[in-house]
Amino acid sequence: MADAEGVFVGVGGGNRQILNFRRANRHGLIAGATGTGKTVTLQGLVEGFSGAGVPVFVADVKGDLSGLAMAGSPTAKVHDGFATRAAEIGYSDWRYADNPVQFWDLFGEQGPVRTTVSEMGPLLLSRLMDLNDTQEGVLTIAFHVADRDGLLLLDLDDLQAMLAHCAERAAELTTTYGNVSKATVGTIQRALLQLRSQGGDHFFGEPALDIADLIARDDKGRGIVNILAADKLMASPKLYSTFLLWLLSELFETLPEVGDPDKPKLCFFFDEAHLLFDDAPKALLDKIEQVVRLIRSKGVGVYFITQNPVDIPETVAGQLGNRVQHALRAFTPKDQKAIRAAAETFRANPGVDAATAITELKVGEALVSLLQADGSPSPVERTLIKPVASRVGPVTPVERGVIRETDAIGTKYDEAIDRESAEELLTAKAAEASAAVAEARAAAEQARLDAAQAKEDEKARVAAEREAAKAAKEAERARQAQERDAAREAARRAKEAARPSLAETMVQSAARSAASSIGRKVAGNFGAQLMRGLLGGLFKGR
Repeated sequence: MADAEGVFVGVGGGNRQILNFRRANRHGLIAGATGTGKTVTLQGLVEGFSGAGVPVFVADVKGDLSGLAMAGSPTAKVHDGFATRAAEIGYSDWRYADNPVQFWDLFGEQGPVRTTVSEMGPLLLSRLMDLNDTQEGVLTIAFHVADRDGLLLLDLDDLQAMLAHCAERAAELTTTYGNVSKATVGTIQRALLQLRSQGGDHFFGEPALDIADLIARDDKGRGIVNILAADKLMASPKLYSTFLLWLLSELFETLPEVGDPDKPKLCFFFDEAHLLFDDAPKALLDKIEQVVRLIRSKGVGVYFITQNPVDIPETVAGQLGNRVQHALRAFTPKDQKAIRAAAETFRANPGVDAATAITELKVGEALVSLLQADGSPSPVERTLIKPVASRVGPVTPVERGVIRETDAIGTKYDEAIDRESAEELLTAKAAEASAAVAEARAAAEQARLDAAQAKEDEKARVAAEREAAKAAKEAERARQAQERDAAREAARRAKEAARPSLAETMVQSAARSAASSIGRKVAGNFGAQLMRGLLGGLFKGR
């Protein structure tokens, strides 16, 4: 039930305790031991916000919040107790009613919800995979390289392919971004394998969750109640807490600034809130604190549900203005310290000893302090929580199936989409590189064969030229020998032709003899005459 000014929580100190709509985005805390009535309180707040047209997101850790989709029944075991309490607090408007519900499930069994690896980001993924600072740094480098190279990281296959790609380029990336070792990448790959075994494959992919589908109303103007099935998810507590933190971050980044609206744009209930802070590194705690502090201005109210209020870090707890504290049990000194700490967070009321009352509260009773219209906390009051209008307990599988078939989102997220992203692009690049290498090897082999063939051809050519030269030389020698033989034969024939006959020889011989004889006579006469002339000249001169 919702009053005009806020959600009716219960009656305490004779007054109706109202969670003011204008202060609902100042966040809140519901705490108390197991079995003290936290779930009914949570369920009543969800009903009140939905009835006022405020969409709600709530994690259903035990599975019983699915009953919000169905009206309660007079035959239920809790009916008599609820009827008695309604009469006790004067809740005359109480009646059973259902709420418009959409189911979501990270494992895809009860209403798929997905996001992409890129949207989750390296910080939350590092927390999800329990990476140390060095490994987180390498993962951040992988994201940066993917953004730079235009590679979409949509699912875990894309991230695995991107990490393998970074390992192959480790030397290059180390020079640019710092040390990227293959050993570190291998460690991240093993953590990724563990995430797959926890069901991460169902969560990462497309179609990714559209925040607008969470912030919706039905045809009666009631805010849609988005219920995350977290009963199985609790077996993977880091996946659970990381998803909810991612969702808060997406809301913060997506929604516009609205300041303090008349009503919240969305109320977010985080059950088992201690899981968000367990073993969280300082960087993550800083991010949580930042989101919780700033998301108020986006019109989103965040309500943490946990057993012990000390589970919430002081930097976050200090921002929770609306508080409902159910009973705590003081069995140990640590429990007593927690009770004192819880009591001190309330605005004092002279008529209520908060520290004592916390241990005395009955089931369905709580200490309540809510922000008033002027923003100040109301004095703490011991309050009887109103009975709820919807079913206390889970819906049946058949009822859940009918609700899923008739909700506003229909089958929008039922079928996963696997579009071209980093894995496909890197596989294609690897195939192209392999083909190029194979082509280069084939070209090199062909070049080697061509070179070998050319060498053989050259050897054959040289051998052929050598044989041809040898043959030419032999032919030349034969020609020259033939010419010499022909010359000799011609000379011989000429000589034979020039030689005189026997008769001619005899005539020539006779002629030579006669000539010789005549010559000798002539020479003798001439010589004698010459000598007489010379001697005569000599003697006449005397």
